[in-house]
Amino acid sequence: MQKTDSLKYLRILPIPLLIGVWEILARAGFLNRALFPSPSDVVLAFGKMTLSGELFFDIGATLLRVFFGFVFGSMLGILIGVLTARIKILDILFGQIIQILRPIPPIALVPLAVVWLGLGEFSKITIITWGVFFPVWVNTYIGVAGVDHSVIWAAQSLGANRRRVLFRVVLPASFRHVIAGMRVAIAIAFICVVVAEMLGASRGLGFRINTSYLVFRVDKMMVDLIMLGLLGAITDWLFIQSINKFMPWYILNSNH
Repeated sequence: MQKTDSLKYLRILPIPLLIGVWEILARAGFLNRALFPSPSDVVLAFGKMTLSGELFFDIGATLLRVFFGFVFGSMLGILIGVLTARIKILDILFGQIIQILRPIPPIALVPLAVVWLGLGEFSKITIITWGVFFPVWVNTYIGVAGVDHSVIWAAQSLGANRRRVLFRVVLPASFRHVIAGMRVAIAIAFICVVVAEMLGASRGLGFRINTSYLVFRVDKMMVDLIMLGLLGAITDWLFIQSINKFMPWYILNSNH
């Protein structure tokens, strides 16, 4: 027990150590504080952004876009992943098309999304949905296609129809792959939202990073970057806790 506790403290130790070394180097003049502001400068910028309210508005706008893009992308990825894995003709017709589209990075589609869909929320959510869809689809496809056929045949021999086989055998057996894809998609959703906000938004963490860059406010940029990291980590942790609570037979570890 004591060994486990000491390992937990050891895992946290590098963070304050890094912050301390960073502060000392900045204050001693080894770092240009205009380019590499000290942690205290970043904390001061965080306080000002919090008091002005801009940070909360940016966080709210970013999280809302991530939520809708993640939900839509995950739903499409799971649905099309199951269909292409279970129905051979759909895999033949659409599988190769999806594979061709998959390497196209979301950032390359931003100008096209702006031209076709405008600068509103729909274009940003579409970019996030695009980024989220592919990892969820790939993992769902692998999970569903990899279900042991003997298990399916056993269920069918006991009288299970196609619907029961799908919902009682195939989906539960492939669930770990689906969850893995969704966890990867959480990080991708935050990457996509930053890209979308940088090129066409009036609010959001990505927008604030871009405007801070234009006025050379590196301290504000660091605040927004740290918030993105924290929000991504918290979102992933909440996702894991939700899975562990509502589906306790799938125990996920927040450290992996």
